[in-house]
Amino acid sequence: MTFYRPYPWSLYTKKLQQKIDHPRFVGFFSDLQASKEGVGGGLRLVVVKQEALALYWLVDETDGVIADIRYQVIGPSALIGALEAACQLLLRKNYEQARRISTDLIDREVRDLPHVEAFPIQFYGYLNLVLEAIEAAVVQCMDIPLNEAELISPLASHMLGEGSIEEWEKLSKKEKLSIIEQVMETEIRPYIELDAGGIQIIDLSEKHELMIAYQGSCTSCPSATGSTLSAIQRILESKVYHAIQVIPALNDFSHR
Repeated sequence: MTFYRPYPWSLYTKKLQQKIDHPRFVGFFSDLQASKEGVGGGLRLVVVKQEALALYWLVDETDGVIADIRYQVIGPSALIGALEAACQLLLRKNYEQARRISTDLIDREVRDLPHVEAFPIQFYGYLNLVLEAIEAAVVQCMDIPLNEAELISPLASHMLGEGSIEEWEKLSKKEKLSIIEQVMETEIRPYIELDAGGIQIIDLSEKHELMIAYQGSCTSCPSATGSTLSAIQRILESKVYHAIQVIPALNDFSHR
């Protein structure tokens, strides 16, 4: 039997189709569930209800991290996909990181190719609906203190990808830096910006040592030399070259 998908299914990326076909975050939380899951540490139930959707967060009241997330929706497939992608980004982020999520970042989450948008432009209104719900949820969390010392890296581990570039050793230094800059721009900087930070490439040595400088809040964030640095390292190893070594120049370059 042949199944035919209605418009605009053929316009979606494969990753977006997968999110819509196999949703992970559909559901809701009750006050009772929040109290049960929060035994030993308080979890706040945050609920936002709009015409087309309802968003449910369980937020750890000790550090503002979204411990779990669900949604309910009545609407088109594009809205389901937008919610799934947003929930994937929001999970285990704190509410301050959550408020920095953009339509572009949601779209990047379900792109097949880095420079090809996942959502047709006519459906960006649904992404904005999701952002409005996120902002309304953040407002309900503003009194929760953030534990800056334990911030997790905003970089997603699933961004690991296709493998080292062939004939990397034969490329000129200028070509290598251009490739690294492109990966930084598309795969790393948008996520670093969730922590109001940035990254500058300083130099690349003949031994494949990449010197970087953190900018913004990353200069003082403990994860800059921990989980965030490890995530950057893994992404560049996976997408650029297996022997690349990322070295942060925190003291020398952070204020330049």
